[in-house]
Amino acid sequence: MVYVIRKEHFNAAHRLFNPAWSEEKNQEVFGLCANNNWHGHNFELIVTVKGKPDVDTGFVFDLKQLGDIIKKEIIDKVDHKNLNLDVPYLTGILPSTENLIIKIWEILEAPIAEAGGTLAKLRLEETENNFVEYFG
Repeated sequence: MVYVIRKEHFNAAHRLFNPAWSEEKNQEVFGLCANNNWHGHNFELIVTVKGKPDVDTGFVFDLKQLGDIIKKEIIDKVDHKNLNLDVPYLTGILPSTENLIIKIWEILEAPIAEAGGTLAKLRLEETENNFVEYFG
């Protein structure tokens, strides 16, 4: 099995805040991430597709095509957006990096499969020190 990887970048703001909790509890749990005026990140999304190289092309998956799928399905919808307010598929969901990566998987899995690939892993870097990985 060979794994091919594509990295894309987006900027977005969000607020970690549970409306069922008091302001004090939100501050205690989420700290600065519960800021009333939001906070932002320079996210790195790393998408891994697995498979065997095609006999004719030598590709597991065309990385330009993968980039196009990621940009159309994800980047164009989240870049320079407020994840709490501007992204319909996050409505009613606390936009933690963990919840965001699950939604990204749900969105990318089908178009990648339709193009002949198998999504293997996602990595979403919120900062250089904080990131999540998801395997579906």
